[in-house]
Amino acid sequence: MTKRRDFIKTGVMGTAGIAIGGLSLSAKSYNAVKGANERINLALIGIRNQGAVHIGYWSSIRESHNVLLKTLCDTDERLFDSRTKLALEKGGTKPATEWDLRKVFDDKDIHAVSIVTPNHWHALATIWACQAGKHVYVEKPASYNIWEGKKMIEAARKYNVFVQVGKNNRSSPNVREAIKFIHDGGIGEVFMARGLCYKARDSYGMAKDSQPPAGFHYDQWLGPAPMRPYNEKKGHYNWHWYWDTGNGDTGNTGPHQLDIARWGLRKDEHPVSVYSTGGLYGLNKEESAPDKKTPGRLVYGDVEAYGHDKTFQETPNTQTCSFKYKDGTLLEFETRGRYTNQEGYKGVEAGNIFYGSEGYLEIAGDTWKAFRRREKEPFAASKEAAPGQEANHYKNFIEALRSGKIENLNCDIREGVISSDLAHLANISYRVDRSLRFDGASEKFINDPEADALLSRKEYRKPYVVPENV
Repeated sequence: MTKRRDFIKTGVMGTAGIAIGGLSLSAKSYNAVKGANERINLALIGIRNQGAVHIGYWSSIRESHNVLLKTLCDTDERLFDSRTKLALEKGGTKPATEWDLRKVFDDKDIHAVSIVTPNHWHALATIWACQAGKHVYVEKPASYNIWEGKKMIEAARKYNVFVQVGKNNRSSPNVREAIKFIHDGGIGEVFMARGLCYKARDSYGMAKDSQPPAGFHYDQWLGPAPMRPYNEKKGHYNWHWYWDTGNGDTGNTGPHQLDIARWGLRKDEHPVSVYSTGGLYGLNKEESAPDKKTPGRLVYGDVEAYGHDKTFQETPNTQTCSFKYKDGTLLEFETRGRYTNQEGYKGVEAGNIFYGSEGYLEIAGDTWKAFRRREKEPFAASKEAAPGQEANHYKNFIEALRSGKIENLNCDIREGVISSDLAHLANISYRVDRSLRFDGASEKFINDPEADALLSRKEYRKPYVVPENV
């Protein structure tokens, strides 16, 4: 573990200057905050689906924000050729490759890391990065479970590094405008927010256990999760649908909408109660005869889906969640993974609806509309989003590093964890199949040891242990 260094006092460095204020930076982490005219070297950990998106975004701000994508890291070496080619095309330089993220953290020339691993790796990768003095951009959900989120916050604060969570709506001008409109009383007193995730998903199917492909470091891919035989239907992208590695769609798309809902409600706290129910619906219970199986079709994640066929999936594809805060404010969230109508003015598939005493407001992607009472047409709305805003959250991370002020992060680790915890609370209620009361101060359930047991893993597989003392 990296030893803590003496703090550097507030000062001015570099030609254009960088104020080290708002956060006392250790000498080690200070080296990772470069002056306004100096390059920031970045490593990307996890380069499959969303990782390829990160390659595009980090490359798009290479010149404007002086960022170099120095290293690509993934446990699957089969991706290296295509992703280094993509990085060269997008950014003009060919990054190095590495399959062991620990070697990335050992590289003193890397100042920050972008973590796009499966959920079960988010906490340990972030903590190791913090201990190595690296700043971190980590994808949503911030953590795999509630206890890990607490450890991530502790590590960020102890090692005085910046940790931004990839809830990119926090940097969308239109979404920020919508939240300000709500906070300024645009629809009166807001008493409820509703998050929506209506993403139709077919069966991801089943397969026999097999040997991992050559070039895929399966033991390290599993990391903190329990050892299990390799199975292609439980690996790349499909990890979302198994409790040992993922959090279902409530913990996949859900964290974006849950974060916007909590933000709009101005709730800097945990709810006092949660109830979630649902199940896996609309898929065959029994395995089809070989001649009646649905032909596979390639879907997002570069995996195949198979209509209504039987699946190994553990997480629900249909789930409703209800949270109540101390003052009675309500937050609802719903996942619908089969055929469904949409909600709202012209159909919101993944977004939010806020309900106030004088009307309601919808957020869908980068647009919003507000409706007065029972009127059918909006009385206020956003303008079309300007091109190039997709990279704003990445820009914000780099700009915050250069400012030296943690408050300039649009989604600091604490904000990201509190919102991600909503998904975890909902999933715990679903798994124990009852309503739960939660004590936010202790981050434990009230008189419910069975639910408390799901706040963390029962056991972490060595050497991939999320430490009690970070």
